[in-house]
Amino acid sequence: MGRPNILVVMADQLAPHFTGAYGHPLVRTPAMDALAERGTRFDAAYCHSPLCAPARFTMLSGQPVSAIGAWDNAAEFPASVPTLAHYLAMTGYRTVLSGKMHFVGPDQLHGFEERLTTDIYPADFAWTPNWDEADTRIGKWYHNMDSLAEAGQALATYQIDYDEEVGFSSVRRLYDLARDPDERPFFLVASFIHPHDPYVARPEWWDLYDHDDIDLPEPTPEGALDPHTRRIRRGIEADTVGYTEDQCRNARHGYYANTSYFDSWVGRLVGVLDETGRLDNTVVIVTSDHGDMLGDRGAFFKMSFFERSARVPLIMAGPGVAGRAVPHVCSHLDLLPTLLDIATGGGTWPGVGAPLAGRSLWELAAGGTDATDETTGEYTAEMTSHPMFMIRRGRHKYIHCDTDPPLLYDVEADPLERTNLADDPGSAGLAAAFAIETAQRWDSAGIRQRVLHSQRSRRVLHAAVESDSALSWDYSPVRDAANEYVRNHMDWAEAGPRSRFPRLT
Repeated sequence: MGRPNILVVMADQLAPHFTGAYGHPLVRTPAMDALAERGTRFDAAYCHSPLCAPARFTMLSGQPVSAIGAWDNAAEFPASVPTLAHYLAMTGYRTVLSGKMHFVGPDQLHGFEERLTTDIYPADFAWTPNWDEADTRIGKWYHNMDSLAEAGQALATYQIDYDEEVGFSSVRRLYDLARDPDERPFFLVASFIHPHDPYVARPEWWDLYDHDDIDLPEPTPEGALDPHTRRIRRGIEADTVGYTEDQCRNARHGYYANTSYFDSWVGRLVGVLDETGRLDNTVVIVTSDHGDMLGDRGAFFKMSFFERSARVPLIMAGPGVAGRAVPHVCSHLDLLPTLLDIATGGGTWPGVGAPLAGRSLWELAAGGTDATDETTGEYTAEMTSHPMFMIRRGRHKYIHCDTDPPLLYDVEADPLERTNLADDPGSAGLAAAFAIETAQRWDSAGIRQRVLHSQRSRRVLHAAVESDSALSWDYSPVRDAANEYVRNHMDWAEAGPRSRFPRLT
């Protein structure tokens, strides 16, 4: 058996806490369950930055936010930054992207040989935060309570339209890869938008759940809220427009329904691998860019380092993957070196452009051991005016922002993160050690100045672009219609057998 194919299936805004695969008693995720049963489930996996574009850029590059300037959802992803697609191409893989990756800037491929769909979000600088006026809400594109007020059922939405296209394109490409004589292994990323808000689901997925069974978030004492959560609640209008218990239940119902919808695409893609005889030689990885607070602490969406916002599902199954659950802390920064180990069989990697911030998880996935049990996070986008940093090591998580009191949690003993140990005399030494490490690891003031410079420049550029007819950076999929299906320059008797799978013998 040659080098394995790699299929990565990504959700958007999916917290593992709200999946059957990670133990939720209500949410149905049979495809993810099946992968976890025959593969490895990582139980403490994090995004590096809890926002769409920064999470994806850091995952693809294996570099932290501050190393590549992945500040926010309108930060350009430089074409000069090598990605896992570049590295896998260098090892001989065909690289294909279907769906969302939130690339900002003129490079809309970033190493992928093929891109099958456009993106769902803009590729320009329109969504640039403004730390010069950090207390001013940007009404045009900030999340707000409309996502809860509008939660419910619909036959079609732009998100459903998008994911149907992503799923169809991914399925068709898997069939194309199976009937193509090119014998190179493939790396395919199928990246969906669900269960990202707005929490609107088709009836067949909504009806999987009894509305009265939908669980509500645990209450949080008002006095226990940290300053950043208060900023988020104000920014998303949870404290001004507000929401009702019924709206919260509707939002969770729609989220659970759309999680099952996403899971159905996981099952469909795995089914195509099985049909085409490639399941036994394909490593399947399921993850998400970040999570969703979904009402915990009275907050929704992401943008914080609390568990439901920053934790992600990470499940691997395929050749060489052991059946186990791994408690070790890890993150998306570890995905690139992991994929390089998969692609090279643990052999020699191609030369990397910069030292990678993560480590390979392949030894753990293969049933081995790993002494490392930590990761870091950086957040430099909206709802704050200064960088935020996170260290998760073992059972403890430390969160720092220059404007806020420090936060320290024992995530194992306190999974809802209700007790801040930074003020506990018994944890004073641990908190002090984390504070010293944070100051040594990050130049917060310097990073803030870089963020402000980037924001100011991008606001000028966006204003200039809006005033003229500059070409859009948004990706337009390439189709060669003149050579699709059957055309006059083809022999129709050959076109049929050529596109048929399995081949006629």
